[in-house]
Amino acid sequence: MAESKFVYVTYIRTTPEKLWSALTNDTEFMQQYWFGTRCESRWTAGSSWKMVQADGSVSDAGEIVESQAPHRLVIRWRHEKRPELKAEGESLCTMELEPCGSAVKLTVTHTIGRENSKLIEAVSGGWPKILSNLKSLAETGSVTLHTAYPPQGAKLEASHA
Repeated sequence: MAESKFVYVTYIRTTPEKLWSALTNDTEFMQQYWFGTRCESRWTAGSSWKMVQADGSVSDAGEIVESQAPHRLVIRWRHEKRPELKAEGESLCTMELEPCGSAVKLTVTHTIGRENSKLIEAVSGGWPKILSNLKSLAETGSVTLHTAYPPQGAKLEASHA
């Protein structure tokens, strides 16, 4: 079967437990690195999952397929806002955390069972910004980017803290 896939790997100087909390339970921390967005779930297999924007709207929703704290999280993910992305149906987002010395290797793999997916194209632009912010916030206490999608022609605003 044809599929589209996005993979991002980063190393974050933290513990698997702290990184797991940042990805799941610590919504205040999450909103800092995810541009005001928070994810809501019980974080157990079979529980619902939704991504809530700063304005309270739900941009993405789905279900936790697998949850092995603090090592592996799999989310069945469906976009809710843009009709052309919603029409593509469900994707899978897998987050794997592996201890690596004083850091944690975080691998995010986002896939969908169709070629040339617009959803995968969209997340491939978002994940690097979100995960760069996560790494920076975990290691330095401040985010790298304050705006995910600046107005056309504007440069991304970097933190100078």
